[in-house]
Amino acid sequence: MRFIDRKTDGGLIKGKIAFYCDALNVTRQGFYWYLKHRDAPWKYEDLAEKMRCIVAEDECNGTYGRCRMCQALKLKYPDEDIPGERTVYRVMEEIGLSHRPKRKPTGITKADRNARKSDDLLKRDFTAERPLEKCVTDIAEIPARDGKLYVSAIFDCYDLGVLGLAMADNRKAQLCVSTIEKAHKAFPSICGAIIHSDRGSQYTSASYRAELNRYGIVQSMNSDGGRCHDNARCEAMWARMKEELLYGRYDTKKMTIEELKTLIWRYFIIYWNNRRICSANGGLPPMLKRKQYYESLEQAS
Repeated sequence: MRFIDRKTDGGLIKGKIAFYCDALNVTRQGFYWYLKHRDAPWKYEDLAEKMRCIVAEDECNGTYGRCRMCQALKLKYPDEDIPGERTVYRVMEEIGLSHRPKRKPTGITKADRNARKSDDLLKRDFTAERPLEKCVTDIAEIPARDGKLYVSAIFDCYDLGVLGLAMADNRKAQLCVSTIEKAHKAFPSICGAIIHSDRGSQYTSASYRAELNRYGIVQSMNSDGGRCHDNARCEAMWARMKEELLYGRYDTKKMTIEELKTLIWRYFIIYWNNRRICSANGGLPPMLKRKQYYESLEQAS
């Protein structure tokens, strides 16, 4: 329609309208309807502005797809009528907010085949009825200008919240021990929870097992053979972090380890836990879902 509009000088050159409409398989009635409404305000302009505001709140919000954008709109504007996902998707396409993920998964697990293993207690069931019932943990590697940063985190299967986060320039067992310490300090009720990991040497070490026993935490590991699907929940968390925070936004090889530590800490503790829309939580950030759970217990009592 815009092409015909330009070629006919806004419909003023009458003799060319029929030619271009026939050539482009467009009805003349449709073209005249376009001319009549072309200067009318876009009916989704208010919705588009709301989307732009959500994306502007945090740099990682630019990775929202139609599902999370729709959930974010409903959470931020609960009293307004938000259209369905298909309409949200069309508006996102129109204003250039569509996102195409580019994941580059890597594996760094080094298994100690001679160490004593623990049973797989989750068996790929990553659902939980309450907080601090089932957790998953793993280590991610991020290259930096002055070495490599290793990030260890514990995620709660109930709301995908980050319970403990530790970072170092090595992947020794102490990194995982520190993650347990920080998780217990922030959430003392983690005692009795199941923490699932792969069969890496850090998780079969004596120091790591001693830390679990110290806090009464039950250990679970991938099944014999070390299949990545046995800890798929944690692998997915790392993939989302790298896609939302790093890929196409930061060249980590030009950043120092200390700069990356600040970036990762802010992403998980401030953004992920408290602001990031999580589709698995019905569109709620992890800590908001957790808060609602404990509030429901208080109301029931």
